[in-house]
Amino acid sequence: MSEEVKNTEEKVEDKLFYNWNTIPNWLCFLRIALIPVFSVLFIKDRFLIAAIIMVIAALTDLFDGKIARKFNQVSNLGKILDPIADKLSQMAIVIILLYKFWDVTYFKVLLFMFIAKELIMLAGGALLLSKGLRPSAAEMVGKVSTTVFYVFMIMIIAFGGENAAIKNVLPEWVMIAMVVISLILTFAALFSYVPGFVKQIKEKKKFLDRDE
Repeated sequence: MSEEVKNTEEKVEDKLFYNWNTIPNWLCFLRIALIPVFSVLFIKDRFLIAAIIMVIAALTDLFDGKIARKFNQVSNLGKILDPIADKLSQMAIVIILLYKFWDVTYFKVLLFMFIAKELIMLAGGALLLSKGLRPSAAEMVGKVSTTVFYVFMIMIIAFGGENAAIKNVLPEWVMIAMVVISLILTFAALFSYVPGFVKQIKEKKKFLDRDE
């Protein structure tokens, strides 16, 4: 195989939508599609069904990565789509919880910290894309953070407070502890992306300097 043909193949495989039509990617699309369904159900006080929908969304997040790795269906689109689906799902949950606990000051502060973290992540991803780079795939701490977030927030939605599928099962201090733990993990996940972010920016700068 000539060098020119090899380079052409490498360029094709580097394209965002190369080999995009995979089960993991469709699971990500499903997770995104479930966000408005969950939100509307919650607003209409269908708390149990809303919680079940979020469990389904969390399961798609669990299985898309496993399927991608086991059946070699990892794609460039999936590496970007999966964290986007996570971010949109998490933002929807946080906004719903803000609506639910608006009168509880400390809950409000904690949840706004979640929103701040997500905005930082979005700004960092936008900066990478503006420089022709792609955000890196989630690190292990990011996967753990996402899993804990889903489990704890679904429990709060299903069992916490008056606006819950089963009212007042969780004591207030338990809900606060869940939010604090999730917040600590989510900021740990944010910091875990920093080395990769800095590395990509430096490599891009070196590449541009070499071309000049």
